[in-house]
Amino acid sequence: MEKRGRLGKPTSSQSPQASQATPRKERRPSMFEKEAYTQILRERLRESIHDVQYVEPPFDDSIADIGKEWKSALAKLKFANSYRMEPLKKFQAHTVEIKVQQILTESLTDVQYDQKVFSHLSLELADRILLAVKEFGYHRYKFIIKILFIQKTGQAINVSSRGIWDVAWDSWVAAKHETESYVALALVFALYCE
Repeated sequence: MEKRGRLGKPTSSQSPQASQATPRKERRPSMFEKEAYTQILRERLRESIHDVQYVEPPFDDSIADIGKEWKSALAKLKFANSYRMEPLKKFQAHTVEIKVQQILTESLTDVQYDQKVFSHLSLELADRILLAVKEFGYHRYKFIIKILFIQKTGQAINVSSRGIWDVAWDSWVAAKHETESYVALALVFALYCE
């Protein structure tokens, strides 16, 4: 005899069609299975919101055969907080200013003012300056590069920036290149991230 629910319909637990319609969730693999260890590790790293300093290598030698994947996974990891409150190397504004001024002078010799050209040139200059500043090796500093091209038409301009600032470690640099038709201004902000 068939069991019926309140309204006279068969209950879902008894219906053979209802059990086929809902697919079962796939079982999560155990971390002790050889192939599943790397899959679990990848999922945890992808879902992690924390930076990882060190991941223990697999305890089974047979898993070590996937060396290339393991090394590439570790190469993408960032380091966890070491609670260092001050930089190993403080930002040297005068050396960076010399380098930025050199880049501006080299890049803008014999360049006439053109609004369309300068929109792309500002991006290229910002990238070049960022790469040059990163070569100095200021670890844990974030850099903001701002490039301004101002056409000389007899006007005055004031440029200002605002932000939360740590006077002890944060700094900034300004470099200027001037021609008869325009002024190029490059601003580099160095912000220490603890």
